[in-house]
Amino acid sequence: MKKRIIRLLIALIVLVILAVLAIGLFLNAAIKRGVETIGPKVTKVDIKLQSVSLSLLSGSGSIKGLVVGNPEGFQEPSAIRVGTASLALKPSSLLADKIIIRSIKVDGPEITYETTLRTSNLDKILANVEEATSRGKKESSRPQEPAQPKKAKPAKKLEVGEVIITGGRVRGSVTGLGGITTPLPDIRLTDLGKGPDGITASELAQKVLAAIKEEAAKVVSGATTDFGKGAAAAAMGAGSNTVRQITDGLLSPFKKKK
Repeated sequence: MKKRIIRLLIALIVLVILAVLAIGLFLNAAIKRGVETIGPKVTKVDIKLQSVSLSLLSGSGSIKGLVVGNPEGFQEPSAIRVGTASLALKPSSLLADKIIIRSIKVDGPEITYETTLRTSNLDKILANVEEATSRGKKESSRPQEPAQPKKAKPAKKLEVGEVIITGGRVRGSVTGLGGITTPLPDIRLTDLGKGPDGITASELAQKVLAAIKEEAAKVVSGATTDFGKGAAAAAMGAGSNTVRQITDGLLSPFKKKK
């Protein structure tokens, strides 16, 4: 009798482990599918994700190979590339209305800050995200008429303790001309969605993208100014227009805002 009980307990433990693994695999696939299908609707650019790994027991997870494409009219192959990123969340919150994410850490992202004479790729993507976020808020606040069918269940809200981006690099370029590469300062955002209301995934993307765009614009502006001064001195009298085109192109979004 004792042996049967032990065997039954072992069998139950195995089943639980298999169930957790199955749910984990399903959740990983669902996250990947969501990023690659919902993400482009918000950003209006292609988004690819190589893999997702999330442990329901520990609440830790990672993503690999995230590539955010460039908007139409820009020539670089991508706007953002992330090799690896990790997150830590509260597992029990996955069943609640608001998912508690303790931290998101992004290591070594590659940012392309491509400009035309009027705007930049990051400005365009950010504008798309802001438009989607604003549209989502209007739809959620619109009163539902009795004759209309019930709307789909609203997306879960998020609370993120901190977002840390380290070791990044920015390539500033003018469409069709090339450019320069410079380090991206570390970025740290805290207490996003803290409170009962939380934030949506698109609102989180908007805040993170805005921070990346702001820092990228700063470092590219500074590096381009230094580059232009040095190159102008070296090319003085040589009749070179390329340096002037690159410098003016990279700085044009900043001049426009003054």
